[in-house]
Amino acid sequence: MSKKYEKLAQDIVEKVGGSENVSTLTHCMTRLRFALNDTNKADQKALKSFDGVIDAVESGGQFQVVIGTHVEDVYKEVIKQLKPNASSSGEPTQARKVSILGKLIDFVSGTFSPIVPAIAGAGMIKALLALLILFNWISKDSQTYYVVSLMSDAIFYFLPFLLAFSAANKLKCSPVLALVLAGILLHPNLTQLRLDGTDVSVFGIPLTLVSYSSSVVPILLIVWSQSYIESMFKRIIPNAVKVIFVPMCTILVTGILALTVLGPLGSFFGTYLAMGFDFLGAHGSWLVIFLVATFWPILVMFGLHHNIVPLSIAQITTSGYENILGPGAMINCIGQGVAALVVGMRTKDKALKQISASSGITALMGITEPALYGVNLPKRYPLVAGMIGAASGDSLQG
Repeated sequence: MSKKYEKLAQDIVEKVGGSENVSTLTHCMTRLRFALNDTNKADQKALKSFDGVIDAVESGGQFQVVIGTHVEDVYKEVIKQLKPNASSSGEPTQARKVSILGKLIDFVSGTFSPIVPAIAGAGMIKALLALLILFNWISKDSQTYYVVSLMSDAIFYFLPFLLAFSAANKLKCSPVLALVLAGILLHPNLTQLRLDGTDVSVFGIPLTLVSYSSSVVPILLIVWSQSYIESMFKRIIPNAVKVIFVPMCTILVTGILALTVLGPLGSFFGTYLAMGFDFLGAHGSWLVIFLVATFWPILVMFGLHHNIVPLSIAQITTSGYENILGPGAMINCIGQGVAALVVGMRTKDKALKQISASSGITALMGITEPALYGVNLPKRYPLVAGMIGAASGDSLQG
């Protein structure tokens, strides 16, 4: 299947400046996300003209090529076109001027994007369970419910592992060592020490024991520190013993730093983040939902929507529910999806009818880019109608 995208992949690589201009490449659910050594070498207009490319945008320090739901097939072909040193190199050959905010956005987006499908899948299992209970096909007290619910909860309980692996790949440090550090946070013995309530110290440094299951911020801070600590030990430890002592020193130093400073700091931040979500949920959730529902297509156009997704995940992990971003994004998907379907019903253009039908259904399932770029944005009025519909839908539910 992916072979038919070989020519498209060659054209994409050529128009982003060639293999030597690509520092790193990742993909989300619909986009190829390039980190380019020199963005001036990318031909954005030519990329947009390719059959198979929906759009090309530069956002958050990344050059993003919007492909659609078959992006993984194109990604596999693009990877084949990249030289090994280009696709795995961690340092651009020509420094790019990226602001601190841009770097933060790039880090957050690059860390969360790979795990969003798994979180979405777990969420759909939750929805399936709710339907099964609603139609009285299973009982909430049944073993079936218990086991299936366990499956959907697993990703949230062990979220530090997924974030550790993803963040390490983004920061170009060892994913295996990052997983070990996540394992330290979730080790049963550490949990037992917290439950016992005893004072604990390591090398005389007191530990603040908190729960790290389903946490987000602590592991991101820990892997960020690991990237510097691991790099330092790689520089100072002789090559003859590097394979043993770099992992040992990285785990020991980063682990102690994690348990004494970074972990508690991240937990403290997460606690106040939860308080902020509770305040919004009690006093202003309708406004946030209204803004998200109405202006989500604008965020999608600039590729910024993935940078907001972590807030949704953070609310789930800190509060156990999500009632701010999710509802707004869902209402937007309905608005844009219905707008595309209406275009398909009214148009006499067979090609447009086919695109409208397929992309409209895809939008209703949560992926709006094909409908947005293929139908609603080019015609404009469906885009505006979808945004008005989303705003009205929020007003009715509020």
